[in-house]
Amino acid sequence: DNGEATVLQAGRHEFPFTFQLPETLVTSFEGKHGSVRYWVKAKLHRPWATVKKAKKEFTVIEPIDINTPALLAPQAGAKEKLARAWYCNRGQVSVTAKIDRKGYTPGEVIPIFAEIDNCTSRAVVPKAAIIQTQTFIARGTKKQKKSVVTSITGDSIPAGKREVWHGRALKIPPVGPSILQCRIIQVEYSLKVCVDIPGTSKLLLELPLVIGTIPLHPFGSRTSSVSSQYSVNLDWLSTIPEQLEAPPEYSAVVSSPEAEQSLAPPCRSELGDILEGPFFAYIQEFRFRPPPLYSEVDPNPPSDNIRPRCMTC
Repeated sequence: DNGEATVLQAGRHEFPFTFQLPETLVTSFEGKHGSVRYWVKAKLHRPWATVKKAKKEFTVIEPIDINTPALLAPQAGAKEKLARAWYCNRGQVSVTAKIDRKGYTPGEVIPIFAEIDNCTSRAVVPKAAIIQTQTFIARGTKKQKKSVVTSITGDSIPAGKREVWHGRALKIPPVGPSILQCRIIQVEYSLKVCVDIPGTSKLLLELPLVIGTIPLHPFGSRTSSVSSQYSVNLDWLSTIPEQLEAPPEYSAVVSSPEAEQSLAPPCRSELGDILEGPFFAYIQEFRFRPPPLYSEVDPNPPSDNIRPRCMTC
């Protein structure tokens, strides 16, 4: 570092180093017409000798968070096709499909909700598959390669019948994430629901998919923590008997100074950090003390010195 020559003695020497990777690196990928690779290269220059070189590859995974509004939006579509054979109309086949969101991660299960209506004179077979599309762009030329990642086949639908999928499960195998921000290589996924129609071409319905790396966040724990933070203590409600009588007058329970204090709005110092939370709800009724519980014993028994009143007077 100081510009002076360093003489290394015979033996093994190690020089640690680190690199800060940019946040915009594309995921490592190996395709038919191109690839994305990363490696570290080291060179050793020696006087009056050839240069020693060493290279070590490493893998980069671009983070794709599916917890975004665009990837959490449901995807749905509908399509229909008129089956023809030898210029004869054999009826119509229609399909509608829906999935709960657009973004998934490997290992998750996609529940498919679909309805296939077969109005033809022959039986048809519905299928669903995840398709990977690799796009390579170079020098103004584009090439694509499509492959089936996984698929399922439904039961044969007889003529004039209807088939309904109530969340048919399709599990995503271990695959690489989507590559969408690279200008020369793109990897896209889609869910295709097709219907095989004898004697004519297939009916295809395609729904876009994005395979990410950050799975769906569980919201149950966050909701419970928020509710517990802003809960109101209502334990005294459990002590109220089932049969209630009319409550006493408020003046008999709370004196005038206490009533004035309870009717006044709460001060900011009394509330503490509650006002800093995401929401603030002040319920005036819970600041009053609850009415006294019912009791068989009279708290103010009559005095013995009082003469009984005559009922005939």
